[in-house]
Amino acid sequence: MNRQAKGRRPHRPPYKKTSSKEKDPVGVYCRVRPLGTENEECCIEVISSTTIQLHAPEGFKTNRNGEYKETQYSFKKVFGVLVSQPELFESVARPLVDDLIHGKNGLLFTYGVTGSGKTFTMTGSPGMGGLLPRCLDMIFNSIGPYQAKRYVFKTDDKNGIEVQNEVDALLERQRRENVCIPKTASSRQKLDPEMADMITSEEACRAEGLDEDSSYSIFVSYIEIYNNYIYDLLEENQEDAIRPKWNGGGTPVRQNTEFMPPQSRLLREDQNHNMYVAGCMEVEVKSAEEAFQVFWRGQKKRKVANTRLNRESSRSHSVFIIKLAQAPLDADGDTILQNQMAVSQLCLVDLAGSERTGRTGAEGTRIREAGNINQSLLNLRTCIEILRENQMCGTNRMVPYRDSKITHLFKNYFDGEGKVKMIVCVNPKADDYEETLLVMRFAEMTQEVEVARPVDRPICGFTPGRRHRNVAFKDELSRKLEERGGPIYRDVPVVLSPAIHSLPPIPSSEVTDAHDDVTLPRLIEVLQNRARIRQIILEDYNRAANMIKSRFHELDSNANSKESYIHEQNSKLLEKDNIIQNNKAELERLEKKTRMLEHKIDILQKTTKIYEDDKRCLQHELETREQRLQRELSEKRRMEERMQGAVTDTQYKWEKKCERRVNAVQQQLQNKLWVKDEQLKQVIAIVTENNKPGRPEPPPRQTQPQRPSREERLPIPAKRSASPSAVPTSTPVRPLHRRSRSAGGEKWVDHKPSSSLDLGTVLQPVIHNAIQVSAPNEKVLSKCDRYVLTHQEIASDGEIQTKLVKGDVLKTRGGGQSVQFTDIEILKQQLTTVPGRKRRSSEGTSGDNQNGAVTDVETRCSVAMEMRAGANLGPSLGHHCITKRRKP
Repeated sequence: MNRQAKGRRPHRPPYKKTSSKEKDPVGVYCRVRPLGTENEECCIEVISSTTIQLHAPEGFKTNRNGEYKETQYSFKKVFGVLVSQPELFESVARPLVDDLIHGKNGLLFTYGVTGSGKTFTMTGSPGMGGLLPRCLDMIFNSIGPYQAKRYVFKTDDKNGIEVQNEVDALLERQRRENVCIPKTASSRQKLDPEMADMITSEEACRAEGLDEDSSYSIFVSYIEIYNNYIYDLLEENQEDAIRPKWNGGGTPVRQNTEFMPPQSRLLREDQNHNMYVAGCMEVEVKSAEEAFQVFWRGQKKRKVANTRLNRESSRSHSVFIIKLAQAPLDADGDTILQNQMAVSQLCLVDLAGSERTGRTGAEGTRIREAGNINQSLLNLRTCIEILRENQMCGTNRMVPYRDSKITHLFKNYFDGEGKVKMIVCVNPKADDYEETLLVMRFAEMTQEVEVARPVDRPICGFTPGRRHRNVAFKDELSRKLEERGGPIYRDVPVVLSPAIHSLPPIPSSEVTDAHDDVTLPRLIEVLQNRARIRQIILEDYNRAANMIKSRFHELDSNANSKESYIHEQNSKLLEKDNIIQNNKAELERLEKKTRMLEHKIDILQKTTKIYEDDKRCLQHELETREQRLQRELSEKRRMEERMQGAVTDTQYKWEKKCERRVNAVQQQLQNKLWVKDEQLKQVIAIVTENNKPGRPEPPPRQTQPQRPSREERLPIPAKRSASPSAVPTSTPVRPLHRRSRSAGGEKWVDHKPSSSLDLGTVLQPVIHNAIQVSAPNEKVLSKCDRYVLTHQEIASDGEIQTKLVKGDVLKTRGGGQSVQFTDIEILKQQLTTVPGRKRRSSEGTSGDNQNGAVTDVETRCSVAMEMRAGANLGPSLGHHCITKRRKP
C-alpha cells in the first residue's frame, strides 16, 4: 500500500492555550525520609495525610520570648516514612503519564536539602524502582501494541518530528541496525544488574482511554545542568575525546594537544515558542528496558561527589525528557496522517540539593559547585515568588526566567504549557532544621501559584476501530487464500477477480411462459459470450504468466552468475579486509603510542606551567615585598621628617618660653637693683644737705626715688616676649566678611590642628556656638554652616603669625559636604617701642621760694612703674610704692 510521502510537521497554532479562568495550582507533595539511626533527634511529625508539624530541636530558639515554636505546613498530600514507591507513583506520577498519552505536557521535579532522598524518589534502588522507571513501564505497557516501526517517526534539529514512508524507514533501519543479519537472543545486550529488578511484572499498569487508532513512538533525552551549563549525558565519548588544537594553517599542533571537556549546549526557541536544548541527542526507544538502559548509561556520567552529608551528592540538576509522538491513522486504518500529529513530553527533574558549605566541608571546586546550585535554586524561588505576586496582586512584573538555565528551560510550563508538580523531600533530623524551614516556606509559596490547565487535543473525525477492522480484513484475506491454495476460484487466480467482475452482466432470465423461445436462447448466448471472454482472459493470463516465468528463469540465472561473481569479489574483499585490519592494527598501535607521547608532553607542559606559575607567584611576592619595603622606608622617612619638624617646633617653643622666663627674672633683678640704687641716692642726698653750712635743717619727710627711663629698664628688647605689651593686630584679606559674623545664628566648625602653639596673647579668637575638632569629618560638617581653620606659620620677620581661614559649608549633589573659603584673618604679634616722656609738676618752677624744691614726675613717682605680665616684686618694696595719680 502507498504510504504518505516524507514531510515536516506543519505549523499549527498550539491548542493547549487556555483562558485565564481555567487554572490549577501547582501540586506540591511532601515525602518524609526515615531517620538514619533510632536514637537521632527528630524535628518533623506527620499530623495528617496533608499536614506536617516542625518542632525546633533542643537548644534552638525561634520565638521572641525564647520559647520553642512549632509550625505546621499543609500540602496536597504527605507521604510518611512507611509509604512505598508504588503508592507514591499512583498519587503523583500516574496522572502525568495519562496526560502524556492524551497529548498533554507535564513537569515533575523533586526539591529539598542535600541528602533528603530526592534521587531515591526519582530513580529508586534495586528492588524498589522510583518514579522514572515506573513512568517508562506504564507508557510502554499502554502503547506497546500500537507503536510504529523504528525510524517511521524521526526527529529534526528544531524540536520537531517528521514522518517517513516505509521505504525510507526500512533503509534507515538497514543502515543503522544492519537488520539483514539475523540477531539471536544471545546477541541481545544484557541489562545492568543494578537496574534489572527496578520494575517487576506484578506492578505493571496501563493507561485508560488510549486511542487505538493512532501510531505512537517514544524519544528520550537526558541532560544535566552543571555550574549553569547544559551538558548532554547521552553524547558518545564526551569525556574520552582527545582533540588537538589547530593553527592558522589548518594543521594540528601536537605540542598543544589537550583533553577537551564536554561541550555545553544552548537553549533555543522553536517555531511554537517552546524552549529546547539545541543539539541534544534524542534516542528512539521501543521498550521500557531499552529506555531505562539509555537512562542508566547517562546516569553514570552525571556529576556526583562525596561530601560530609552525602556519600554520593548530586552536583548538578538532571533532566530526563520523555517525548511521545502520536499520529492517527486514515479511514482505512493503514496510513499515518502527518497533519494530525501531536507531540507531548514529560520532564522528570532531579534538582541538586541546597547545602551550606560550612556543614558539607566543601573546598575548592565543591564550593563553586555549591554556590552555583544555591544560586540556581534561588533564581527558581525568585521566579515562583514573582509569579505568585503577579497573580495575587494583579501586577505585571517581568519574571526573570533567563537568570538561570533551569528556569529558562521550563518557563513554558509555568506560562501554561502543561501541568506542574513538585515533590518536597525532607530529612527529619535536627541538623537540617534551618534548611528544612526554608524549603517549607518555598513549598508553601509554590502552592499559591496557578498554572493554566491544558485542554484535550481535538479528535481527527474518523470512525473509531479502524485499526481493528484493517487487521481483521487482512487476517480474513490471508485465511481464505490459505484455504483455497492461492486463487479465490479453482482455475482463476486472485488477480483475475477484478477482470471476471468486469464481464458483461447476465440479463434477466425469468421465464413466464412454457412457449417462451426468446429468453433461454438469449441467456445461452450471453453465457457463451462470457465463457468466450473468460477463455480469452485466461489465455492472456497464461501467456503473460509463462512470459514472466521465463523472465524469472533468466533473472535467476543472471542472479546465480552475479552471485558467483559477488562470491569471488567477496573473497578478494576479505583479503583486502585482512590487509586493512592489519594496517588498522598498526595504525592503532602508532596512534596509541602517539597519544601516549602526547599525554607525556601534556604532562610535561602542565608541569612546566605549574613551575612557571610558581615562578610568577614568587616574583609577584618578591615585588610585593619590595614595594612593601619601599613603602615602609618612605613611611619611615616621612615619620623622621615629621618627628624632626615636631622636635624643631618643640625646641622653638621651649626657647621662647625660656627667653620669656629669663627676661622676667632679669627684669625682676633690675627692679630690685634700681630700688636699692634709689635708696642709696636718697641717703647720700640727705647726708649732703645736712652738711651744708647756714642752712636750716628741713623737716624729715619721706621722698620717692627717681624712676629710671624705659630704655634703662629694658636693656634687651631685641626679641618678642609673651608680655601683655604685645598688641595683636587683625589684617583681614577680604573685608566683606567680618569676624563679627560668627556671633550670628550659624554653627561653626572650629578646626584647630593639634600642632598649633599657644602664644598666650590677649586677643584670642573665641567663636560661640562652634564645634572644636582637630581633624574635620563628614559627620561634623553636616551639622554646621560655617568653617574656620586656625593656621600658624612663620612671618618674614621671624615671628609666628596666626591665620583664620573662614568658609561656608555647602551640600553637594552626591549627599556630601564641601567647603568654599571666603575670608582670611591674620593675627600677628608686634613689639611697640614707646619713647620716655617727662612731665613737669604743676607747681611753679621757682621752687626755692616755694618750699625750695623743684621736682618732676620721675622724682615724684620714683617708685610707680609699669610692670610686665609675670613680673613679681617682692613684699619688701610694698611700703615704697605710691599709687600713680591720673591727670584730672
